[in-house]
Amino acid sequence: MIDGNDGFRIERDVIGEMRLPNGSYYGIHTARALENFAILGRPCHRELIKAMAAVKEAAAATNRAIGALDAEAADAIREAAQEIARGLHHEWIVVDGLQGGAGTSLNMNINEVIANRAAELLREPKGDYRRVHPVDHVNLHQSTNDVFPTALKVAALRLLDRLEAEIARLQLELQKKEAAFAGALKMGRTQLQDACPTTLGATFGAWAEAISRDRWRVFKCKERLRVVNLGGTAIGTGVTAPRDYIFRVVGALREVTRLNLSRAENLLDATQNADVFVEVSGILKAHAVTLFKISSDIRLLASGPCAGLNEIALAPVQAGSSLMPGKINPVICEAVAQAAMAMIGHDAAITQACQAGQLELNAFLPLVAQSLLDGLSGLVAANAVFAERCIASIGVNADVAADHVERSWAIVTAFVPALGYERASEIAAAARNSGRTVRDLIRETGLIGENELDRLLSPAAMTQLGYDPAKSVKERR
Repeated sequence: MIDGNDGFRIERDVIGEMRLPNGSYYGIHTARALENFAILGRPCHRELIKAMAAVKEAAAATNRAIGALDAEAADAIREAAQEIARGLHHEWIVVDGLQGGAGTSLNMNINEVIANRAAELLREPKGDYRRVHPVDHVNLHQSTNDVFPTALKVAALRLLDRLEAEIARLQLELQKKEAAFAGALKMGRTQLQDACPTTLGATFGAWAEAISRDRWRVFKCKERLRVVNLGGTAIGTGVTAPRDYIFRVVGALREVTRLNLSRAENLLDATQNADVFVEVSGILKAHAVTLFKISSDIRLLASGPCAGLNEIALAPVQAGSSLMPGKINPVICEAVAQAAMAMIGHDAAITQACQAGQLELNAFLPLVAQSLLDGLSGLVAANAVFAERCIASIGVNADVAADHVERSWAIVTAFVPALGYERASEIAAAARNSGRTVRDLIRETGLIGENELDRLLSPAAMTQLGYDPAKSVKERR
């Protein structure tokens, strides 16, 4: 480092030298990356940055404990890393989210910001790396190849915790509607055609059950991510790292993050193979599919209101059109659906990136990180807004839904046990051709009494599991 009198400092690397502002927290390696990578036009995910800082703190603590770093330098590194983990100095962590080098640019950006902040804490000028060097001290006994994937897993675990909580909230709101709408009859539909009656409560209950499965999947997939390769350095052999460091650093990271992390038994495998991210992404894709299905169903059931199904009512959250006065659109459902679509797209990118690893390393983990963390963030927000801004405020248009049931000739299905398939088919055809209701036609036959008609079309009968033949025959008599 050469001090400049013009407000700049000069830093050197293997390629040459560059001028940097004296106040810059990043150094020459970051400056090179800014020149090389302008792909997304935005930096790495904030959770990844925070997780990288946590790894640096754990490494510094371990190196201090084994005597590889003096206490003053180690403590300055830890304090700087903790600040980044709290969200400070992120304006200096600027490398593009997509970068070559398997994440080396982000690793060096973090190293340089920590080194310069540590120098500041030690009352040294930025760019003076004698006390705390980005590589020799901040990156001591580490490689991008164990730091980056470990940080990615930490970031994903933190977001998965949030996702699980938001899925639980969505499940609860759906279950509340299941209870509230238990007595509201509606027409069940298959292939978008009338099928047989059910209730809106049962519909919401089915959605709640699907979301419950997703919640369980998310809970279980966290187990896949808690195994990390920190300590494996370049390819998983731990080259350049003392054995004591290798066996202690994951424990230090566990203390820093309070996550139940463990060192991989086979560090070479954990360094070169990224299949775990494909597995987790697939689970997130399954949840995205569930969210899309539910949001699509709600849009259909709320369609209209005058020329659609209009069986449920969505709370108006904003004006729907710049041209059509008074129009209200199901915008929350549409936003949730797009978050689901995005995750499905991210899953495809993750699959491609993970399969592209070669020999001892996957160089495409930056794409995995960007796709996985962006997808997770989108799902966290989508579940939250879906529960709070849509499901919680849904109302039921019970009269409309009941009228659809009464006017549909398909309700004759409910009377098959009492009438038989052939007789029920005749009544359905008569209702379809005449425009009269199935109830009126059955009433005219005298085959089923009025009380039995009401019972067979009750919410309880529509949602019970099967029927009691003896009871049915007795009541017909």
